Amino acid sequence: MADLDMPLYNGDVEDTEGIPEAATRIKRQIEAADAVAISTPEYNQSISGVLKNALDWVSRGEGSPLRDKPVAIMSATAGRAGGARAQYALRLALNTFQPRLLTGPEVMVAHAQREFDPEGRLVGESYQKALEALVGKLASEAVR
Repeated sequence: MADLDMPLYNGDVEDTEGIPEAATRIKRQIEAADAVAISTPEYNQSISGVLKNALDWVSRGEGSPLRDKPVAIMSATAGRAGGARAQYALRLALNTFQPRLLTGPEVMVAHAQREFDPEGRLVGESYQKALEALVGKLASEAVR
């Protein structure tokens, strides 16, 4: 799990103060991971500003921790498309990192308010099966 609470990316701040510890911590987490799973909501037909900001910070400094790393993406949203547009936007944002981005199975949980129990566990059977398949594929890619 990564904490995405960090200042907004600002090149002037980076030049004067450097990369914030929160961004360095996420970058180290990614470097240490065998694979990465990113789950996103959909805000205004795209990824959240918080996620985009984290990706912007991860792109700064030395190294590219996502390069050639297996990455799976998934989404959940209150809408009927399950975050499809957010996933397309995330795929575009990840292109510059050159990960081994899994193309499926797609996990797009629509009407998320009905698909999770009060403890936050996914309860929809078809979504559970898709998630299990995606995680299985990610695990296989991690050892490849």
